[in-house]
Amino acid sequence: MSVTDELVAANESFAASFSGGGLPGPPSRHVAVVACMDARLDVYRALGLRDGEAHVLRNAGGVVTDDVLRSLTISQRKLATTEIVLIHHTKCGMATFDDDAFVAELESSAGERPAWAPGAFADTEQDVRESLAAVRACAFLTHTDAVRGFVYDVDSGALTEVT
Repeated sequence: MSVTDELVAANESFAASFSGGGLPGPPSRHVAVVACMDARLDVYRALGLRDGEAHVLRNAGGVVTDDVLRSLTISQRKLATTEIVLIHHTKCGMATFDDDAFVAELESSAGERPAWAPGAFADTEQDVRESLAAVRACAFLTHTDAVRGFVYDVDSGALTEVT
């Protein structure tokens, strides 16, 4: 049995006792969270969130890409969110390589350069600051005054705010 088969079987059990239907589309807490995809970070548990309370956007590094800005814009303008929380974390894989070297590796292997930037970073807190600046500078977002950034410690579970 593949891992995907195991996940589908788990969903059958989940769906059999599912009671969360009928939630509205806009998140009840009016917040969107951008976080790294790292499996050690359970955004819902770490922030005390329940289904229907927040939009949670995840990618490698929690990088604020054009697609993240697109999603945040839709979240704010069409689904009533007013706050944004950015979460990076300690021991992130994105801090273990260099963009240029990785792109060269991809080009060598695949025969072409990716259209996207990997978004690696050497300093996690500095990358949070740059992410905060990118969100605040986005002309399409209507609520850039309530944007905060944090580093999640994968060993303690604690958040540290980045100013």
